[in-house]
Amino acid sequence: MWGTWERWGSVWIIALGALPVAVLLAVVCALWRKHTGWPPRWAWVSSFAEIGAVAGTVPWLWMILTPTGGTRRIQWMPLGDLISLRAADVATVIEQVGGNLLVFAAAGYLLPIRFRIGPWGIIGLAAAGSATVEFLQYVLAIGRVSSIDDVILNAAGAGLAALLSRPCWRRRPDSAPGP
Repeated sequence: MWGTWERWGSVWIIALGALPVAVLLAVVCALWRKHTGWPPRWAWVSSFAEIGAVAGTVPWLWMILTPTGGTRRIQWMPLGDLISLRAADVATVIEQVGGNLLVFAAAGYLLPIRFRIGPWGIIGLAAAGSATVEFLQYVLAIGRVSSIDDVILNAAGAGLAALLSRPCWRRRPDSAPGP
């Protein structure tokens, strides 16, 4: 796990450093929405959900799209990478499975709060986003494996996160003005 910190610790330090900027941006957005007639509660909730979904996803995308110097390849067989993890140590399994589950988790948790979208819609969006990232990894030749298992785990993580946020989901279409 120390290797993970050495490799990606700077990403998380920068992400944590950018957190106050994200909070400030959400506050400014909420105040603007209140000023333009949005109900106060909805102005705050929607602003923090939108900014949080982006701020919680960008560090993962940064790590995924960072060149590694390896050779590019495609793993088309579903569960092929997961099966190969049987021989790996626990830290590697946690990094691979846990990391892939978390890539779109922030978006999966927060988007149903902001938009009327259920877990299947979130899973579809996360799968499309993940497939795009895997495509970019291959096309940009950044030395990574483009794997169907990553798409499956990314989408599953977003779907599970969406289910966790269910008590906060947006229920009525008329509960907020605007888009």
